[in-house]
Amino acid sequence: MTDDRLIVALDVPNVLDGLALAEKLGDQVSFYKIGLGMLTGGGLALANELKQDHGKRIFLDMKLFDIGATVEAAVRGIAQFNLDFLTVHGDPYVVRAAREGAAGSDTKILAVTILTSLDRADLDHACMKDGTIPDLVVERAGQAFAAGADGVIASPQEAKLIRALPEAEGKLIVTPGVRPVGADLGDQKRVTTPGEAIANGADHVVVGRPIWKAADPAKAAHDILAELSSPQALSPNR
Repeated sequence: MTDDRLIVALDVPNVLDGLALAEKLGDQVSFYKIGLGMLTGGGLALANELKQDHGKRIFLDMKLFDIGATVEAAVRGIAQFNLDFLTVHGDPYVVRAAREGAAGSDTKILAVTILTSLDRADLDHACMKDGTIPDLVVERAGQAFAAGADGVIASPQEAKLIRALPEAEGKLIVTPGVRPVGADLGDQKRVTTPGEAIANGADHVVVGRPIWKAADPAKAAHDILAELSSPQALSPNR
């Protein structure tokens, strides 16, 4: 059985590149993330083809943020494609609107807490409230759960804190900012290894560049999947 805890980010330029990568990875990868960078390159078409024709699970990473009515309408339009995960920003009114838009579908709404590419200095420049990032992430996660989110997006460094929340029972934690040992961090600042992320309570890890930039993407994915099943990844939460 394929281990769907690994979500491969298809952060490639277009549909053809996305399909080529999925073909290289084959049956060992069952879950893909398609984000804003792919949207103008046919991202929705790729999502539907991978879902309908290849039986893959799809995480549409749109990070929607707007007035409630607009978010609700956008989510309602996306939900008709019956994709698996959809992200919105974690502000409670956004989450509530997204839940309304997704009503009647199987699409799970995941709330973004604080992007894994940000640190406290970035938040200061954005005029965000005082507090440590872990404290703010946990606060935003709790608010998102209360507003009806099916899960949250957070760095693997904060996954354990979120998992400890009573309101996190039965909720999903999906962690980008995951890098195998020795991999280039790129623009990520709050990272762990895949095994550490799962041990910290994450349900899914999102990995992009360490796989699609590898000389052998299939081997890179295989190595990460092996780590997810190693003793390092053992967690009492699963």
